[in-house]
Amino acid sequence: MMISFVIPCYRSEKNITSVVNEIKETVTKRSGCKYEIIAVNDQSPDNVYSVLKSLAAADKQVKVIDLSKNMGKHAALMAGFRHACGDYIAICDDDGQCPIEHLWELIDAVDEGYDAAMENYGVKAQSRFKNFGSRMNDWMMRTLLNKPRHIKFANFAVFRPFVVSEMLKYKNPYPYVNGLLLQATHKIKNVPMEERERLNGTGGYTFKKSFSLWMNGFTAFSVKPLRIATALGAVLALAGFAFGIYVIIRKLVHPNILAGYSSLFAAMLFIGGVIMLMMGLIGEYIGRIYISINNAPQYVVRETINIANHNLIPENRRNEKN
Repeated sequence: MMISFVIPCYRSEKNITSVVNEIKETVTKRSGCKYEIIAVNDQSPDNVYSVLKSLAAADKQVKVIDLSKNMGKHAALMAGFRHACGDYIAICDDDGQCPIEHLWELIDAVDEGYDAAMENYGVKAQSRFKNFGSRMNDWMMRTLLNKPRHIKFANFAVFRPFVVSEMLKYKNPYPYVNGLLLQATHKIKNVPMEERERLNGTGGYTFKKSFSLWMNGFTAFSVKPLRIATALGAVLALAGFAFGIYVIIRKLVHPNILAGYSSLFAAMLFIGGVIMLMMGLIGEYIGRIYISINNAPQYVVRETINIANHNLIPENRRNEKN
């Protein structure tokens, strides 16, 4: 049995060695189990790439992908997926918060017949702002991507190879792994476990990155926002028509009533704001279409270590469906 671990690395110079060592200790405790660790340096501003090179020099099963620029966590995952050859493909964070000792519980869930298994921390140890963002992201996926309510997405997960193969069919920029997973399967199980403290430092997800990721899911995998815009436009048009009829009737019944310039101005501002918002949404879609048809890359690899061309996912596994 081979397990492939894909780890996006950003600002984890002081953490990644502990994470890699824990993976090795966990996997080697089970006889007949092999591993490969694919660490993707997402152009981290610290010295993590030098640490990864040292780890790869000491262990050929540690494989490193160095991206030429910061492309985001999900693009880094896609880069790692493309070189993963395991019978199970696991993802985890580089900060030490993922309880690697519970790996076998996730694998057991996949062996039960699920296509993916993810940890479920319950209440996460993070700020109120991040908890609010997580709830909004969950609402977005349920509303726009038809995510079943019982599924909770997480950073520590195990996938069947065919699920990753389906994800890799997405060649365009702005990948959103959760959306790609939902396109491939809904047979996902959450396994309860406790989150650990971060080993060192702080998380690399800023508000800008979180909002950009949210927009990827919002616009790249659903046309529902455009349908909502159409419905809102119809409602406003009907409301405007009804209000116009009301104004005419009122004027006929009470000729001495003065025209309400303030209410008219407020209505114009509201409708104008909605129109500009919808135009911006349409522009976002058009801009992403333009970037996609110009073959903008998901990521650009500068250098790899311990990775050969034959280490790509075999063609027969890309067609695996069970």
